[in-house]
Amino acid sequence: MSASVAVSVAGHVATLTLNRPRVMNALDAELIVNLRGACERVQRDDAVRAVVLCGTGPAFCAGGDVSVFHANPGRAADLVLELARELHRAILALRRAPKPVVASVHGAVAGAGMSLMVAADIALAADDTQFTLAYSKLGASPDGGATHFLPRLIGVRKTLELVLLSETFGAVKARELGLVNEVVPAAGLVVRTGELAARLAHGATTAFAEAKALVNRSVDGLLEAQLEAEAQAFARCAVTADFAEGVRAFVEKRKPVFTGK
Repeated sequence: MSASVAVSVAGHVATLTLNRPRVMNALDAELIVNLRGACERVQRDDAVRAVVLCGTGPAFCAGGDVSVFHANPGRAADLVLELARELHRAILALRRAPKPVVASVHGAVAGAGMSLMVAADIALAADDTQFTLAYSKLGASPDGGATHFLPRLIGVRKTLELVLLSETFGAVKARELGLVNEVVPAAGLVVRTGELAARLAHGATTAFAEAKALVNRSVDGLLEAQLEAEAQAFARCAVTADFAEGVRAFVEKRKPVFTGK
């Protein structure tokens, strides 16, 4: 257990719970470091045969904690590289874990929250979940593997639509796009997640591990390079006037005025 990520293991299922409910589990440095550590631990733990990634409070994850950049405007690019690389280690641990990873999402799923969700092997969503990639509204490019996973899940054009427009959409559309496997009533999400995780945890563990490795090998050959390219691209965005305006507008709860500079 940590302040920002809770880890529990029961019935061979490890549940990793993002735990900053007051800010809708926005990712700050502490949460990202703790998440990376938790992901790496369950990756190595032979007693864990399935993993659930979820969030406490009103949302799964509202993305990165923009207040970090607002408080450190002169270090934005350096912070992007530090935090993105740490987050990317968590993503790689989830992908390399020889066990199924289930994302169980509700409320808001935005920015890096979507990246975490699409990095999982299976995703369940409450029927009231709202999704948005969000980065372009901040004047930034995506990270967390979004530009790697999304084209493979939904195609290039739909990916660019989500990236460039950053519109908000519901769980039904997410299911239609192929972003989530199943939509369930919000009140039944925890139960349905538990049922699926238990089924996976009592399955043929070695066969699941081999199958996951084969599927990932077919699509993830360039994942590490793409993650680093994402971090570098975000860092370049972080030194622009548009990013500074996007951060100010987010904190001030107004629409940003971008100039393309």
